[in-house]
Parts: sequence; C-alpha cells; structure tokens
Amino acid sequence: MRYETFDRSRLRLKPLAERVHDLSLSSFLTLDAPLPTFEHPHLPRIAQRIVAARQRGSAVILVMGAHLIRAGVSRFIIDLMERGVLTHVAMNGAGAIHDFELALIGATTESVARYILSGEFGLWQETGLINEAIKAGAQDGLGMGESVGRAIAQGDFPHRDISIFQAGYRLRVPVTCHIGVGYDIIHEHPNCDGAALGATSYTDFLIFAQSVTNLEGGVLLNFGSAIMGPEVFLKALAMARNVAHQQGKRIAHFTTAVFDLVPLDEDYHREAPKTDPRYYFRPWKTLLVRTVAEGGESFYVQGEHRRTFPNLWRLIVDS
Repeated sequence: MRYETFDRSRLRLKPLAERVHDLSLSSFLTLDAPLPTFEHPHLPRIAQRIVAARQRGSAVILVMGAHLIRAGVSRFIIDLMERGVLTHVAMNGAGAIHDFELALIGATTESVARYILSGEFGLWQETGLINEAIKAGAQDGLGMGESVGRAIAQGDFPHRDISIFQAGYRLRVPVTCHIGVGYDIIHEHPNCDGAALGATSYTDFLIFAQSVTNLEGGVLLNFGSAIMGPEVFLKALAMARNVAHQQGKRIAHFTTAVFDLVPLDEDYHREAPKTDPRYYFRPWKTLLVRTVAEGGESFYVQGEHRRTFPNLWRLIVDS
C-alpha cells in the first residue's frame, strides 16, 4: 500500500453512561396515546392502496431515514409489521444504530456539535457491539439487518420491544440496512470490519431487490430518505424488471408515496427543470415521476414524521 492509513488502535472509547443523550424512550409515542393532529387529502387514499395491496398479496415496503425512529414512532412501525401490513422495512446505517442503542439503554442520539469538538463523537464502547453482530452475521451468511435483529433478540437488551430490527427477526419480516462506508459512527471503531459491512449490506440489497419483485400492485413508502431510498430502489427495480420482462411480466402498476418536509409544486408528477435546485431532490424525480411512469401512481405528503406516520397508521388499522 502506497498510502498511510489511520491507526484505530490509538482511539479511546468511552462508555455510553458518560454520554449525554438527546432522545429517550419517554418521548416515544404509544399506540393508545392521542395521536398528533395531522390531516392531508392523500392520506386516506394511500391507506386504501396499502390495504388493497395486502389483500392481493403484493408487497408493502417501507423505506425510511433514521429520523423516523427519532420521531418516536417505532411502535407504530412494529405494529404494522405484526399485523402483516408491512412486508419489508429498509433503512440506513444510522437507523440501525438508533434502534440498537434504544433497545440496549433506552436512549440514543448525541449532540454532534458538542462531541465533535472533543473528538468523542461516535466513539462509545457499547455502540461498537453492532460491529460484532455484523461480523457474526457475515460468518453465517446473513444480511446486516438480520444480524442486528438476531443480536438484539438473543442478547441482553432490556428494551428490545422497541426495536424494529428485533421485530423483523422475530416476525420473519425483512428489515434491511443499506449503508455507505464511512457514513456511520460504528465505522470509526477499531472493531469495524469493512469486509463484513460490505458482505452483509450487499446481502440486504439482494433481499430488498427480491422484495421489489413482488411490487406489482403493491406500495412503496419513503419516509425521509432523500438519497438512500430512491437510489437503492432505482437499482433494485431495474433488476426486478429485467427478470420480469424475460418472463413476460410487468412491474408497473404500483403506488409510491413520499413523506418529507421539502415543499414541492402541486404538479409533482412532472420533474422539476434542471435550473430548479429541487431537481436534485431524488425522491421527486425518482419515486414520484420516473419509476411510476409506466402505469403507477404517486403521492407526496409534506409534514413531520411524528404526525404523518401515526395518522397513516390509524387510517390503515381502521380500514
């Protein structure tokens, strides 16, 4: 090797007990609590599409950014998994970290502004245990999501009931993790194994692509994932359609629904011009226009996740 690499053995990790946490389970919504108010004309229609998709046996896939967990709605996601509504949940590496820490200590989220100044950001001993779970999963040929879910289900995690990954492992519902190397705090740790990261996350990509093969007549929900969700779905859909076309089938008539905070034009079924900065907001052009152009249907709902997801849940459950 021609270039010097960082020596991780020089790092000093601290226990999570010494970290100030910005989020605890006390802020997580319960299923029987009054729902935050939110109304949108598209919500009932999206709920109807989801219910119809499951009645016909088609996939209902939730793609999510980590902020959906931080919005405190994990119990609603798990409930839809238990009801057989969600057939697949896909998230990024940050989602796995928040889920893991919540299951372990009932708290998560550190102040980047605070800990980056002292060089402590991300360097917490117990969080690095995720790397051990991933390495064990790689040895067994598992995907990253199943590896993390198994570790939480079988380990000493007092709050495992709040874990989406544990629920997926318990219910045999795929919960996949789609990472970028260097994106996540566990990649800082001395016990991080790049080969295991790549192997398990790529396995998860193939699991995700297989779920997309059942999307005809189904629904794909994207909550707050501006890059991972659209990009991973785009490639998986290309793979699924490639095989479907060879078999004389189509994956064209499905629904996509994007939930985010970005203000879009009312006519979001057409791409923004390249002179508009929102052209580079991938959920718009990828999920709301391009992937449904062959006969699908798309919806956009602008709102806070803490309000949108529980109210969508209520409409589904009451259907």
